[in-house]
Amino acid sequence: MHPRDVLLCAQAGSVVLPVCDHYSGVEARIKKSLALQAEMLQEFGACVFDATLDCEDGAPVGGELDHANMVLASANTAWEAIEKIANASKPPSQKQRTGQRIKQRIGVRVHAVDHAAFEQDVQLLVKGSSQWAYIMLPKVESPADVQRALKAIDVAGGQSIPLHVLIESSAAIHRVFEIAAHPRVQSISFGLMDFVSSHGGAIPSEAMTSSGQFSHPLVLRAKTEISAACHAFGKVPSHCVVTEFADTQAMQSAASKASKTLGYTRMWSIHPAQ
Repeated sequence: MHPRDVLLCAQAGSVVLPVCDHYSGVEARIKKSLALQAEMLQEFGACVFDATLDCEDGAPVGGELDHANMVLASANTAWEAIEKIANASKPPSQKQRTGQRIKQRIGVRVHAVDHAAFEQDVQLLVKGSSQWAYIMLPKVESPADVQRALKAIDVAGGQSIPLHVLIESSAAIHRVFEIAAHPRVQSISFGLMDFVSSHGGAIPSEAMTSSGQFSHPLVLRAKTEISAACHAFGKVPSHCVVTEFADTQAMQSAASKASKTLGYTRMWSIHPAQ
């Protein structure tokens, strides 16, 4: 082998995911996101971005159950639609399940393990479908949170569903290598907004902007720890949002910095333009 092939080869068993993780929590935007994902899947012959349906920030207080039901119905409709499209192009003797061909990658963000709606989310969503590409768990503080979440997911029948986790505090950063080591964890995302807020004003609000998040030492430290932990265990580090969603130049700049200087291979999107 040439030295460059040895030096640049991926770690054995490393997780590979689409580079974009698109979030939506409002019904109209969920439908648009899933339609866009299906269109691009047909165009490129592969699922080029993940769609994460949001049961945490998207759910109104007191309306968590109704929101989770809407999310499940939207995902099931999308899976059924893509299966019909796949089968329509084949003769009856060759028709097969979409999962054997190309599959729409839809994940879901549930509530944190200490939230009253967490168990309800898991029971409804996991029992309602086995096709989730992953479950995103927010506000993970320790490996114990991962174990608690997976126990509930497995009891509901989701033993094959991978877990993506969201790190949002300094305490979680301290344990991020242990979290990344778990075999069911595929990806770790950085929650910029809650991370800054958790410091009670010690980190200025400018650190939440597309430019400021790459200059504050504590924010940079958190990002590099997540990236290093993921690469140590062959997982995917996922960079945070750019809230200036109408500024595509700011988004492109942040993506470039996250990739080239911090080792991130995936990034959140919160608007179709991103």
